[in-house]
Amino acid sequence: MKKRNWILPACAVFLLGACSDEAAQEPEDTKQEESAQTDVEDVASEQSASEQSDEAELEEPENTEEQTSEEGEQAAEPRYRINPQNSKVEPVGDANEQAVLITIDDAPDTYSLEMAETLKELDVPAIFFVNGHFLDTDEEQETLSKIHDMGFAIGNHTNTHVNLKQSTESVQQDEIVSLNERVEAIIGEAPKYFRAPFGVNTEFSNALVQEEGMVRMNWTYGYDFMQGYMEPEALADIMVNAPELNNGGNLLMHDRAWTKEALPEIIEGLRDQGYEFVDPAEIEGLQP
Repeated sequence: MKKRNWILPACAVFLLGACSDEAAQEPEDTKQEESAQTDVEDVASEQSASEQSDEAELEEPENTEEQTSEEGEQAAEPRYRINPQNSKVEPVGDANEQAVLITIDDAPDTYSLEMAETLKELDVPAIFFVNGHFLDTDEEQETLSKIHDMGFAIGNHTNTHVNLKQSTESVQQDEIVSLNERVEAIIGEAPKYFRAPFGVNTEFSNALVQEEGMVRMNWTYGYDFMQGYMEPEALADIMVNAPELNNGGNLLMHDRAWTKEALPEIIEGLRDQGYEFVDPAEIEGLQP
């Protein structure tokens, strides 16, 4: 900074004390030097820069607290758990017990993306359980990425939809682990939930699913694979009036044309009966 012979000794002492801040403010100070008319303005500028630096240092703990708060919200306690005996969704603490979980199997075959778009529009969370044989093409993999990017949970439904009870342990291992690895390569994270084809689990698969850090579940009811319910009107009616529908329902649906068409009416009917929809991210047992 340009020195002036007539500057007061006291100001010189002050400027020497502020020189540690001057390097960080060099571009701003250069402009001030070019437009400065008096040493008083220079001193005032140095004081302002020092005060701003001090204020920034004081604000850092506040920003840290905000980040900690956000992390705390992400690590909130679970609000629901899956009953391992009947796959019902049970409330934890004061969570609303009049709630159901929406799940879609055999994704992302043909209609999963449209079903995800419908659910997104209706503000309904869901789990899409994936089969590896629907991830063979770039288009199918892109569809899975889109569903994930829309905020939906992804589950493991095995690689080729085999009956695990009729499979060797090495086959079960490959069916589950290879799909986890494949999904993670596509969306950046492995599935957090597992549903066995036909609802058939084994001791080996149960242990493997736990080792992989997934929440295992079957379902409480579903009809879209049964004769008489493979058309939208009949399916919508039974899904909202089924005798199995009650608090904690784990609703099974599939990637099917009639299910896609019935989905809006199913969601509307469940809401009309007072049901809320469980967010899969709030289920107990999810591994970080």
